[in-house]
Amino acid sequence: MTDNNGTISAKEFLERLESYRKGSISRRHFLGVTGLGLATSVLAGAMPGLASRARAAGNIGDRVVIATWPNYHDPADFEAFKAATGCAVDMNVFGSNEEMLAKLQAGGTGWDVVVATNYTITTYAGEKIIEEIDLSRLPNYDKSATDPRFAGPGIIDGKTYAIPRNVGTTGFCLNTADFTGTRPTSWKEFWDLTKGELSGRSIVHDYQLTAIGNALKYFGYSFNSVDPKELEDAEKLLIEAKPHLFAITSDYQPPMRSGDATMSMCWTGDATQLHRDMPEIVYILGKEGGEIWSDFFTIPASAPHKDAAYALIDFLLEPNLAAKEAQFHGYATGDSRVDALLPAEMRESEILYPAAELLNALEFGAAVTMTNPQRAEILARFKSA
Repeated sequence: MTDNNGTISAKEFLERLESYRKGSISRRHFLGVTGLGLATSVLAGAMPGLASRARAAGNIGDRVVIATWPNYHDPADFEAFKAATGCAVDMNVFGSNEEMLAKLQAGGTGWDVVVATNYTITTYAGEKIIEEIDLSRLPNYDKSATDPRFAGPGIIDGKTYAIPRNVGTTGFCLNTADFTGTRPTSWKEFWDLTKGELSGRSIVHDYQLTAIGNALKYFGYSFNSVDPKELEDAEKLLIEAKPHLFAITSDYQPPMRSGDATMSMCWTGDATQLHRDMPEIVYILGKEGGEIWSDFFTIPASAPHKDAAYALIDFLLEPNLAAKEAQFHGYATGDSRVDALLPAEMRESEILYPAAELLNALEFGAAVTMTNPQRAEILARFKSA
């Protein structure tokens, strides 16, 4: 119930926010009920710490642009940021770090925040694409709460260039309702099924790191190999598989949900979202290994709205809000403060927290894979074959 002055209570704001997340009310209704000029005192009662941070940000302008990944942010939280600060969030979505790098190198992106993966940070910093982070402007960041394995790639020569956002793995998802055989457990089986029983119903990422890396695992090679002979083997497998694929895409949720595809390379959060809505879709980590990764908030040196960039990152790092974001996108955060706030089904999820024997076989992506010309050429030939 709204008060006489037209504002809504903290309790009602959270109820409306949750309804918007679930899609039971429209964006127009959410904005109409809460108002873009929602008092930050309401947010303060609803999510302690957010409103005070928004006030501290001062006049940050009316726009901030974030380059990020599909299905990675709850739109309702961006609306809450605008309500608290008056600054609208524009989101640009991309399917690969290589695509992001090419855009940044070309200049003129207008991006204020880039969500980048661990193996890109040294390249971005070395080319002065991103700037050192002023930690004094991110009071919600607590380095001590983050596992050093996940925070480490953001620190170069003692300087922090990136702030941890999420952590996860790369495996594959399988719709068990459409597949009656023995459930696969390896990348070898993924590729053999793609060329055999699941021909026409399998998806490979449009992303050289994972497409090539998981082809390398078929032979037992390193996910990050740049050995010419090993890469030739991976290319041969990719070219053999190409006629059997449903698609080469990093936006694989729609065909998995519609039943047009039965199996796809898959990231943790997509697996969580798919399994939550369709329990028959399961997530599998190849027993030979594969990728473990961490994503980071970074600020491009060319960012036109840096005050807004810091305000948005700090807003999204607040533990209560970060926990709500995690429940939306389905990724672990690597932040012990946030993980403690997650519901039991997430804390106990084998998708988010795999068994040690599977986790130990995984590799972080290596920076060399991003700049290796043979890998880039292989992906181009695979896609055009």
